Amino acid sequence: MSRTDPSPSRWLVLGVLSVTMLMTVLDGSIVTVAMPAIQRDLGFAPAELSWTVNAYFIAYGGLLLLAGRLGDLLGRRSMFLAGNAVFAVASLLAGAATGPGTLIGARFLQGVGSAMATAVVLGILVTTFTDAGERAKAIGVFSFTGAAGAALGQVLGGVLTDVLSWNYIFFINVPIGVVVIALAVRVLPAQRGIGLSAGADALGALLVTAGLMLGIYAVVRIERHGMASLAYGAVSLALLAAFLVRQAAARTPLMPLRVLRSRHVAGANLVQVLTLGAMFAFQVVVALFMQRVLGYGALDTGLAMLPAALSIAGMSLFVSPRLITRFGARAVLLGGLTLLAGAMAWLTRVPVDARYATDLLPVMVLVMGGGLVLPALATLGMSEARSDDAGLVSGLFNTTQQIGPAIGVAVLSALAASRTQELLAGGAGAADALTGGYRLAFTVSLALLVAAFVTALAVLRRPRAETEHPAALRPEHV
Repeated sequence: MSRTDPSPSRWLVLGVLSVTMLMTVLDGSIVTVAMPAIQRDLGFAPAELSWTVNAYFIAYGGLLLLAGRLGDLLGRRSMFLAGNAVFAVASLLAGAATGPGTLIGARFLQGVGSAMATAVVLGILVTTFTDAGERAKAIGVFSFTGAAGAALGQVLGGVLTDVLSWNYIFFINVPIGVVVIALAVRVLPAQRGIGLSAGADALGALLVTAGLMLGIYAVVRIERHGMASLAYGAVSLALLAAFLVRQAAARTPLMPLRVLRSRHVAGANLVQVLTLGAMFAFQVVVALFMQRVLGYGALDTGLAMLPAALSIAGMSLFVSPRLITRFGARAVLLGGLTLLAGAMAWLTRVPVDARYATDLLPVMVLVMGGGLVLPALATLGMSEARSDDAGLVSGLFNTTQQIGPAIGVAVLSALAASRTQELLAGGAGAADALTGGYRLAFTVSLALLVAAFVTALAVLRRPRAETEHPAALRPEHV
């Protein structure tokens, strides 16, 4: 049985990691509420405004894999500290921006800092919490902060913009970042990297970074440019394929392909892409249905979705750690996917004149499955990582967390819009046409969740000893 360091500082480590993850997720959504004020004050053209969000996600999603591997090579603690420093400086620049170009550049730099810091957090977490029960609790808390960040971002963004000004949605990160760095210096375990010579593949780094950035760029422009973005997507896939070929031939590969030969690493990441792609339908399409079809206001929509946030929080924090410890992560994952599939199945029959209590509230309860799925996936995805690959596996896991919703945005939005236009052309009313489009999105989401369940059932296996974690992850091996 592996043993955890009895020092209480490990819980401070969890706090530091969770605050950083919260800031990162929060910063992806906090800007959306402040966009009208930013456009008015800085003179953004309408077509430029979306780049206050896009620039962040392109840098963040595109650099996670590279940053995770550099954490293994140079030291995960060093990468975490440097990333928080870059993020704090970029936040200061963003808050002080006086023009569109400055703000977009600062947002890109924020994405760079976020990637550097968060790519290694799961690697640090699993090497700090090696006891099965404590690791399950830590991953539950960590998963909750990630899930809570997006919802909190919109609320906090509105409050700061209305009470102070939009600048403070960025300035607030600076003192938080300073505190996080100060605590991290004291509590994060010292860890030397394995050295650049073990993976200094400059060409591989260029290929994977360019491929991921171009892929995310293709997704964020698909709503405006449609099929023309497919060319960028094709180039992205070609670059990523070239990266894999390069890794098979390189003497010191940036990403040793042995990582992908692990059933748990490959399987958990694939299930995560399918699941998060499907859950875009709940996170966004349900809100659109309530506002555009049922006539809910923004506040009404937020309150209507509050039971979902509370149920996910309760499962992540209190239920999933106990279930994972008792039954294993695979069983918990399958149970969570079943609940999510039930939620999507319920939505496929949602009527135009839906009643909240009978047609929507049951969905808000069933999505508690997300509070089981995310911690279970994190546990499985990191369970077979070697100590010298933990940062890379962490970066890969965070990368697929970005790819999944991106696929959901690209596929489900396009299908819903196409179906709506088809129904309008056939003479349907606006509400009926919109509902028909949303139902199609929910049906495709259900199919994605079924695919995730089948993949988990076929690929993921219960470890020989759920309570025993790989020796490579024990602190004495780090």
